[in-house]
Amino acid sequence: MSWTKRLHGIASTGLFFGADEFDKERYQEISDIATAMLAALGDVPLERVPQLFPDHGQGYATPKVDVRGAVMRDDRILLVREKSDGLWTLPGGYADVGISAADNCVKEISEEATLKVKATQLYAVRHKAKHPYNQDPRDFYKFFFLAEELAEQEPKAGYEVEAAEFFPRDGLPELSKGRVIAADISAAFDCRDDPAYLTVFD
Repeated sequence: MSWTKRLHGIASTGLFFGADEFDKERYQEISDIATAMLAALGDVPLERVPQLFPDHGQGYATPKVDVRGAVMRDDRILLVREKSDGLWTLPGGYADVGISAADNCVKEISEEATLKVKATQLYAVRHKAKHPYNQDPRDFYKFFFLAEELAEQEPKAGYEVEAAEFFPRDGLPELSKGRVIAADISAAFDCRDDPAYLTVFD
């Protein structure tokens, strides 16, 4: 799927920067082919693919950014249950424009679990396509931060999720694998427990 995503991105950039109508016509044809390929590979209806790329043809194509935060108490980690699939993940989501990746992490934890935290360390940057997440027609970079509670209180589910709870490291619920995989959670504990831990990245 990564080649198809690249082809779709090249077509998007070409549609914006194309020098003349002949170039744009060719890029549109490439875009149509890549869109059909993404629909087939992602097993989504063809008409839904353009909805996933609202900025297609509007500028230089870049990956989306997903930001997640790991809050731990002893040997337990905070997870939230998504409304969309009923499965569990580290709190987080798309990074909003205008604030830093760390501030996005803090905001997401507050919105999804009502906890006040500060981001303390970036422990992983992953290219979603290179790992065993449930794949997506779009391309993503995933930023994972450790976050420290500013005041201990019981988490409460925000309006975007169904539940927010701490789980033991060896008793994790079923994960929402489009958002997080077990390796992301293990890496959070490894980072917390090792003062010499170096951020992992692709």
